[in-house]
Amino acid sequence: MKRIVIIGGGPAGYEAALVAAQLRADVTVVEADGAGGACVLSDCVPSKTFIASSEVVTGYRDTEEFGIDSDGLEAVTVDATAVHARVKRLALAQSADVHSKLVKAGVTFVAGTARLGEDTLGHTHRVLVRPDYGDAEYPIEASTVLVATGATPRQLPTAVPDGERILTWRQVYDLPALPEHLVVVGSGVTGAEFASAYLAMGVPVTLVSSRDRVMPHEDADAAMAIEQVFRTRGMTILNNSRADAVTRVGDGVEVRLSDGRTVTASHALIAVGSVPNTADLGLAEYGVTVADSGHVPVDRVSRTNVPGIYAAGDCTGVLPLASVAAMQGRIAMWHALGEAVVPLRLRTVAANVFTDPELATVGVSQDEVDDGRVQARQVMLPLAGNARAKMADLRDGFVKLFCRPASGQIIGGVVVAPKASELIMPITVAVENHMTVSQLAHTITIYPSLSGSVAEAARQLMWHDEE
Repeated sequence: MKRIVIIGGGPAGYEAALVAAQLRADVTVVEADGAGGACVLSDCVPSKTFIASSEVVTGYRDTEEFGIDSDGLEAVTVDATAVHARVKRLALAQSADVHSKLVKAGVTFVAGTARLGEDTLGHTHRVLVRPDYGDAEYPIEASTVLVATGATPRQLPTAVPDGERILTWRQVYDLPALPEHLVVVGSGVTGAEFASAYLAMGVPVTLVSSRDRVMPHEDADAAMAIEQVFRTRGMTILNNSRADAVTRVGDGVEVRLSDGRTVTASHALIAVGSVPNTADLGLAEYGVTVADSGHVPVDRVSRTNVPGIYAAGDCTGVLPLASVAAMQGRIAMWHALGEAVVPLRLRTVAANVFTDPELATVGVSQDEVDDGRVQARQVMLPLAGNARAKMADLRDGFVKLFCRPASGQIIGGVVVAPKASELIMPITVAVENHMTVSQLAHTITIYPSLSGSVAEAARQLMWHDEE
């Protein structure tokens, strides 16, 4: 029986453990925070639960349009303590579910930390495990080691979080009340999501963006559409503005910008990316290559440069998505245990930004098409013309499709809409299975439905073929 040690119990680690256990390996998962890791306990699950509360508030917007008098958003109050308690409760429940699943599968779960020991002769790798309680550090000789230790919010030396007024996204759930005015430093995915959620809850929000638009790495049409929604709803967005420092000033904070301007608020949320948790694992000493950024480089089957040592998830820097981390972990185990495996294919990975409206993408990007790296035809269909969208008074958003010029094969798409995370699925299936616009166009959709716009976009590209 092969013995496998997985360092880290987040999506990469626990999904890998379930695969390895199913293949009858002896599996030990070592995790410091709890089953599910930071993703479940402090990052993805909590933030999306928090956003779910903000969506409830959004439901009271413009109800008069539907003939319903709800007294509007002004009549809605948000109990921050109750919201935060629900966030923590659901995170702990999800962690407990993951733990139960691991135990039921026969996985040994150790609350603690681990690191690689001295290099040993033979075909095993010594892992030194230090439990949080009771036993002293002890070794495990493993045939395969998976490093799945995730990442931590990056801190700026001039904006050190204090957990009270200057916050990382992991600290907001400990606030006793909603901020009176929140400055979000960083307009990437995380910054935009929290800015959107707090704005929906009635908090005045100032978003500091170092680039000329929010979410600069996302589809430009989509990002600009969402930025316009933000501005229309009252968010202050400071484009081309870089925060040099964030300091406590009395009962609030002061954000000093590089051009000399200052912004004062009650709280500041620092959302400037993450750093991998790869220190103190003994990686470099063991001979595992570690990049200057701290990430562990891997190939498409999650191998590091040392045979038998794999890595998966945010610590690899491949793509910071829980879905990708989980697949990296599964692929690592399939490969290590001799199963047939398809190397990781990022081209078919769908990603979503949980703003309001949401932004979902899959496949090729607009930038790749615009600069000639990918030849494609495209169509962008506003949701405003969709019957179901009109019924729901959805005026913002669109469906965009990319296809190959000659064959009509669908190679990418973008959706901006409420629940775009669900609406991207048919496009993802089309990209994954090399479907053509003709095949998608001939698929009968529900009427009325938002998904009808996906088929309609395909029909427009198909008509282009026939002209």
